[in-house]
Amino acid sequence: MMRVKTAFKWSKEVTPSQVAQLIRAEKDVEKALLVFDSATAEYGNGFRHDVGTFGVMISKLVSGNQFRRAEQMLDRMKEEKCGITEEVFLSICRAYGRVHRPLDAIRVFHKMNDFECKPSERAYITVFAILVEENQIKLAIRFYKTMREVGFPPSVTSLNVLIKALCKDGGHMDAALKIFREMPGRGCTPDSYTYGTLINGLCRLGNVCDAKELFKEMETKGCSPSVITYTCLIRGLCQSNIVDEGMGLFEEMKQKGIAPNVFTYTALMDGLCKDGRSSQAMELLEEMTSRRLKPNMVTYSTLINGLCKEEKLPQAVEILDRMKLQGLKPDAGLYGKIISGFCDICKFQEAANFLDEMILGRISPNRLTWSLHVRINNTVVQGLITNGKLSQAFQLYLSMRTRGISVDSETFDYLVKGFSKKGDLHKATHIINEMVHDGCIPDTGTWTAVVEGFWDRRKVREAFEASLVELTNEFVEHATESPKEDL
Repeated sequence: MMRVKTAFKWSKEVTPSQVAQLIRAEKDVEKALLVFDSATAEYGNGFRHDVGTFGVMISKLVSGNQFRRAEQMLDRMKEEKCGITEEVFLSICRAYGRVHRPLDAIRVFHKMNDFECKPSERAYITVFAILVEENQIKLAIRFYKTMREVGFPPSVTSLNVLIKALCKDGGHMDAALKIFREMPGRGCTPDSYTYGTLINGLCRLGNVCDAKELFKEMETKGCSPSVITYTCLIRGLCQSNIVDEGMGLFEEMKQKGIAPNVFTYTALMDGLCKDGRSSQAMELLEEMTSRRLKPNMVTYSTLINGLCKEEKLPQAVEILDRMKLQGLKPDAGLYGKIISGFCDICKFQEAANFLDEMILGRISPNRLTWSLHVRINNTVVQGLITNGKLSQAFQLYLSMRTRGISVDSETFDYLVKGFSKKGDLHKATHIINEMVHDGCIPDTGTWTAVVEGFWDRRKVREAFEASLVELTNEFVEHATESPKEDL
């Protein structure tokens, strides 16, 4: 598979370090390959690729997700009897983990034996951590047992990964705590990472009391909590509606010189918004941006949700605009919150405007937000009709049918009654036809509205009244003639 291109001019003596440096400097993968292949063309002059040039080329390939080519480089190293290190294999394993392909990471790990490269403890722990990160918990536990069977004793690092695996699987929290308590007896002293992992696991299960105890214990053991540990506990407190204690912890970490990150602020904002304190959450947003921390999608979603819940729609719209200015695209769920908020305060025109903005922006709901989207479309149509915006309501109704959004029977009823009252019986009957086609059976009220609509049409009423007069005259005439015939 040797690709030979001489598009690169080399000095008389080409060194592997020179080639590696040039490959590393190239941002474009194809150009880096060109450098590599051009150096290969110098084989006739005594140059040979070594583990350094192969390693940097493989690293460049996996960074561009070109895994097949990277593994071909491994085979080429074997063909050329180039000494290979486990770091080359691990760079591919980590890259597979990054793109959520843990099974390929294991496959490459097992390839090491074919290259007479015996995996070290570090190699085992690297792949073990990838499996845990990708939630392959059962596979990860089996992998850990294999690691122990080949002779590697427990270490703080490996036990930390094992504890993380058990914490991720909520049903094994007791086992994680048992291992934690046994660590000193195995010659492994728990570190800040150990405590942080357990605190996070306990908070996820809603066991904030035990998490707080561990937090106090770690400080007595000389383990300094990191921003991640503080954030996990603050999030746990907020999720358990102990927001003020979370705020206290937030102030404590700042006093200790531990800078809160985006996730810390977002966790607190979420707690404040759920507690009906969106104004305080907005103050935190200003503090956060003053520290040059950029809010993320979750931050904005949290604030918009809280503001809409408190019917602070102008502020919610302002946050939506700030979000768009930052280059973040609101999803259907966020638009749904804003639109529902306007519907709740009967501002259906504003709700319709945001629906239009959403449609023009080609923002489609996903499986989770679809039912909300259906509901708000129907609500807006009904609200527009109530506010006398029948034409706009009909346009939205047509848009709903085009987009495959189901129209409920109540919306059909609103439309039929609206057009019948207006005297537009053509549209009313057309909508009834579509209603029946969709499997909605019009009730008595709907039919009555149409009949009354026909009744109110002047020509129909006049024709009916003329017919009624004619029938009455005929009846009277018939009644006066009948006795004479009897005589």
